Amino acid sequence: MVDDSMYAPKYVRIMETLRARIKDGTYPVGSRLPSEAQLQKEFGTSRLTVVRALNDMQTMGEIERAHGRGSFVRSPGPSSSQDSRPGLAVLDRQETAESVRLLEVGRRPAPAEVATALGLAESAPVHLRRYVGVYDSIVSELVSLWAPVDVAVSAGLDQEGPLTVPVRELVTARSKDRLTRVEERLQARRPTEAERDALGLAEGEPVLTVLGSVVDSSGRTVLTVAVVLPGSLHVLESSYEL
Repeated sequence: MVDDSMYAPKYVRIMETLRARIKDGTYPVGSRLPSEAQLQKEFGTSRLTVVRALNDMQTMGEIERAHGRGSFVRSPGPSSSQDSRPGLAVLDRQETAESVRLLEVGRRPAPAEVATALGLAESAPVHLRRYVGVYDSIVSELVSLWAPVDVAVSAGLDQEGPLTVPVRELVTARSKDRLTRVEERLQARRPTEAERDALGLAEGEPVLTVLGSVVDSSGRTVLTVAVVLPGSLHVLESSYEL
């Protein structure tokens, strides 16, 4: 039998390995994980890939990262379950020329689903930023970030090229309101022809789509994040208290 993990992006394999070691006690709660350089050497990969894995684990509440000190295992609790949160990961990502292949940036008429999420009229002008995420030369996701024009302009989301500062920081730096909530809806479906081409999918391969609405402290939905994930590369996990 072929081990499916062989075909997973390297950042996913790093996360799964670290999770297994945390679970078996190799890295107990409060302990420091190997450095980025050590993980690069162990997995034979780039710093970018290691940072992606650690950042995603931090986003999921599994570890805590401290600049200049390293990454530490967090105590599992109600707020630090191993949930997969693609929308949140997009907000906290630092884009690079290696990790992001930008497809389009500009004003577009809002599709009905996006307009509803943003509280706008259908076909109202909104700002779209669309790219594919690439990790270890594997196209891993198709991301569409929709924002009201005023939010996009004030936050600088309309710039060409990678956003070297995470979207969350760009949006909150220009507003008195902080981002407080992401509401996500998941759906498994067949990809559109455009999605199949962008992701390089095999015929018949399904996708998992995540539509996230990002709400600020005033109650306004300021961003809509649509993430399309190849079914063969992604597993979404969740745990919760009973």
